[in-house]
Amino acid sequence: MTVTSPQALPLILDVVEVVDVHRLSPSFVRVELGGACLAEFGTGGPLCDQRFKLVFPGDSGELPDFSGATQSWFASWLDIPAEKRGHMRTYTVREVRGSGPETRIVVDIVLHLGAGEHGPGADWAARAKPGDRLVTLAPRAGQAFGGVEFVPGEATELLLVGDETAVPAIAGILRDLPAGIRGAAFLEVPVAADFLEDVIAPSGIELVWIARDQAPHGEQLHAAVLAHLGTEGQSAAFLAAEPDEIDPDLWETPTYSSSGEAIEEIAGAGEAPVLPHAGLYAWIAGESGMVTGLRRALVRGLEIDRRQVAFMGYWRRGVSMRS
Repeated sequence: MTVTSPQALPLILDVVEVVDVHRLSPSFVRVELGGACLAEFGTGGPLCDQRFKLVFPGDSGELPDFSGATQSWFASWLDIPAEKRGHMRTYTVREVRGSGPETRIVVDIVLHLGAGEHGPGADWAARAKPGDRLVTLAPRAGQAFGGVEFVPGEATELLLVGDETAVPAIAGILRDLPAGIRGAAFLEVPVAADFLEDVIAPSGIELVWIARDQAPHGEQLHAAVLAHLGTEGQSAAFLAAEPDEIDPDLWETPTYSSSGEAIEEIAGAGEAPVLPHAGLYAWIAGESGMVTGLRRALVRGLEIDRRQVAFMGYWRRGVSMRS
């Protein structure tokens, strides 16, 4: 890579070290990361569902060297041999502790206990220990970074829905909610032991944990959400998403669509939101098949205005995510 000043990048792209590791539950590992570079961490607002990236060591056990990286760092990273470039994955900043050189980023990593569902991040987290090194891509104070999709606008009612991979993001949203807002949060996790005590909903938000146990992924979550919306009878009709229906890059918010369509064209520019959910803002994330089924139920089945929803496929069963 071309050597230039590290300040050429508007984001933090540097090595961090594991300071502490704590197994929260059968499916969650909490990792605290530190490093001198984190003194420059900053978002300019509430964290909510703030995304950042981690690069795990490759098969060789090495980390890629990003020193002197330029704006073309991603292309340069892809040019590194696969066994040496490592594995890049996206996570939520669960918490920020300390300040200055003592700043720490806390991240909760899902272990994906199901057969064939684990990946490099889960494998690394299962054996992580203090002193292990990673590379982070994180917000730099005073620079635009993005990565926050929770934008409820003037909504008067919230609907937060996610599987275990969305629990850290929903936890952050709940923590940073303004006073007075009402709604519900539904979280489906593998087993009841994964109900995390430090996920706290403010007054006015109903927090519902669902243990999947041996049920199909998202089945109970889907039914609970439709029951909450008063349409439980439609559950079976909208649950399963066929493989060819699932957008591998599913990511749709009130202002962005992964399909490339303009949101105004999808929703109908100038049209008023469809009643009876005019004041609703829905934020839904997790496995892409589950999210696709709920997207169809809310937008096509209940005719909720597309400008009131955010649907994000954090992962897809049986498919290795790119970053």
